[in-house]
Amino acid sequence: MNNISANIKHQGIIDEITDDCIKVRIIQTSACASCKVAGHCNASESKEKIIDVGKCDGHDYRVGDEVVVIASQNSGLFAVLLSSVVPLFLLVVVLFAVMSLTGNEVNAALASLGSLVPYYFIIYMCRDKIRARLSFRVERE
Repeated sequence: MNNISANIKHQGIIDEITDDCIKVRIIQTSACASCKVAGHCNASESKEKIIDVGKCDGHDYRVGDEVVVIASQNSGLFAVLLSSVVPLFLLVVVLFAVMSLTGNEVNAALASLGSLVPYYFIIYMCRDKIRARLSFRVERE
């Protein structure tokens, strides 16, 4: 059985340190990037990302230190829920509701897309609470 409380780990290098935040640069690779023929295949890709991590007291980190960025798997599932599942559900529900009320496909499509505006505004207004729930931590390698 899968352990739902497992952690997601990425190796990275500290890029910048401010008073309340450590910016860590990680290289996110696709699953096939480690394949022997990945250099000859267009399917493999890697992206460089900057992760903001709340500063950990009691640790002396410097720019250029190699660290491991850790997030709980629950945080990842919550992020997927907010970024993909809820907006898709909202789109479909509004699309079918407006379509059944008006019978006009154009109005249904526009209303469906328009329903995302208040959703993302609410997400923006709750960003501090979401950021606290989706927090990362950093450890030395």
